[in-house]
Amino acid sequence: MSTTPGVVRVASVPAGHDYVRHLSDPDGADGVTRLPDPRVPGAPASQWWPPPMLEPDWVHANAGGFDVYHLHFGYDARTPEQLRALVDALRAESRPLVLTVHDLRNPHHADPAPHAAALDVLVPAADGLVTLTPGAAEVVAARWGRRAQVVPHPHVVPERVLRSPRPAHEGFVAGVHAKSVRTNSDPVAVARVLAGAVADLPLATVRFDAHDDGAGRGAAAEAERIGGIDVRVHPPFSDDELWDYLSGLDLSVLPYRFGTHSGWLEACHDLGTAVAAPTCGFYAEQAPCLSYGHDESGLDAASLHAAVRTAHADRPRWRADPAARIAQRRAVAAAHAALYARVRAAATTAGRPV
Repeated sequence: MSTTPGVVRVASVPAGHDYVRHLSDPDGADGVTRLPDPRVPGAPASQWWPPPMLEPDWVHANAGGFDVYHLHFGYDARTPEQLRALVDALRAESRPLVLTVHDLRNPHHADPAPHAAALDVLVPAADGLVTLTPGAAEVVAARWGRRAQVVPHPHVVPERVLRSPRPAHEGFVAGVHAKSVRTNSDPVAVARVLAGAVADLPLATVRFDAHDDGAGRGAAAEAERIGGIDVRVHPPFSDDELWDYLSGLDLSVLPYRFGTHSGWLEACHDLGTAVAAPTCGFYAEQAPCLSYGHDESGLDAASLHAAVRTAHADRPRWRADPAARIAQRRAVAAAHAALYARVRAAATTAGRPV
């Protein structure tokens, strides 16, 4: 354990993700240091996946360098047996496990069973549990009988962008981004409904973006056949390009059939772009947004039409207050620091969740 009073060293899986970086106090006042992501053999220096920290051998070799192990992302391909081995390694080294339940349903898996099996190992074993919304915490309590601390998602865009004025533009742009068409996403079906929804609205257009890979180009070709849609295919945006893109939309429609939480929605909230979020998951608990019916049973076109009409008529500007967002980040950092201190103090009582 750390010998420096008030300092907690966290092996965060990963450390380089934007969400995880924004768990730190912006002034460094939380007393938490996070280990850098280990180099992934054969991968670019910035790539953190698949995380070497998931290997029991890494835990045994590095246990002297961290006090708390905090798992967020990157265990998609791990079997329950591999995750049990990770938990056993942490227990053997008396290092507590904190788990943030970002996803109750993995957005990349058509079959929910593998992710459910992973959570069946990790949630009961965790010494501390975090999730982002009360609804997700209720599911954790119902499914595993565990209490997850609800800590909101911190801001996504950097502070300089939080404080920048929103650029003005003519007309009304409703956007759906296919990206590389994740398993939980049905962007073409959403675009088809959007095209009908804006047809009789003054100065309204639909913008459809997709990555220039096989799945993205395929989705873009389908969107082109719908007609009346501004279709754009390009490489993944840089961060600054993404902020510019989102700031140019009046409404961003999340095209998900299943899921739990969304960093995209948080970025829109930072920038003042209205969001139409599906009724699956707990997106509406993250920030103010419009909702429309969309889950694995299908898409409710009438509710999406209604959301678009509301956005066009009211032009909601639910932009986060920059000062409040920075204050929230400090509170998020303090909540994590307190949790780390608590599980570190309890680490001598092996196997007792706190």
